Amino acid sequence: MVELHSPAYDVTIALLAIAGVALCAGARRRPGPWRFAAAKAVGLVLLADASSWMAAQALQGNWSPATDLPLALCDMAVLVAAAACWWRTPILVELTYFWGLAGTLQGVLTPDLSARFPSLQFFQYTVGHATIVIAALYLVVGLRLSPRHHAVPRVFTITAAYTAFVGLVDGLTGADYMFLRSPPSNWTLLKVLGPWPWYVLSATGVAIVLLLALYSPFWWARTHHAVPQSV
Repeated sequence: MVELHSPAYDVTIALLAIAGVALCAGARRRPGPWRFAAAKAVGLVLLADASSWMAAQALQGNWSPATDLPLALCDMAVLVAAAACWWRTPILVELTYFWGLAGTLQGVLTPDLSARFPSLQFFQYTVGHATIVIAALYLVVGLRLSPRHHAVPRVFTITAAYTAFVGLVDGLTGADYMFLRSPPSNWTLLKVLGPWPWYVLSATGVAIVLLLALYSPFWWARTHHAVPQSV
């Protein structure tokens, strides 16, 4: 059996999860301007994580467009989530919510991580991935910024267009961003979705189901009472 997590990984994720739950609960129970400052602080954590990753690649002196561009969906989600925390623009909030819970959460549960605690790469992965999920929940649950009508087709279209762009980059550079050309070396959800390239189609179907499932609570609420669109 493949070992997915180390004890250090599980403890780190558990601590970050507790912090996220506390942040969401605090925002719900104690409304006030502090909530927006907290959102910006989460955004700064995400920006620092992305900046440290790019700086580390540059300092190593072996930067390559085939491996070191921030094109994986989670890499882009870090930047989108950071912007959403600062400006709370509806489309950025929607992308953060759906990408964070339908995509990045899978990376938390089945990490593609070979670095060990306490390396910088270990913390870049754990903090980056977990904080995207925290941002998604804080914006939607803590700040009550609900996805708008037609959020699912809107997010799916943007995601499909971005995936096509990444596929083009993969073809030009020989890279494998988003695992569009070959499966990951470590165990992830893609391993159960079939061989390449069929898992790309399977993953698309799973993505649609997850997007609909994530939107269903808001659809249900709107059929019974009004759901707030902004704070």
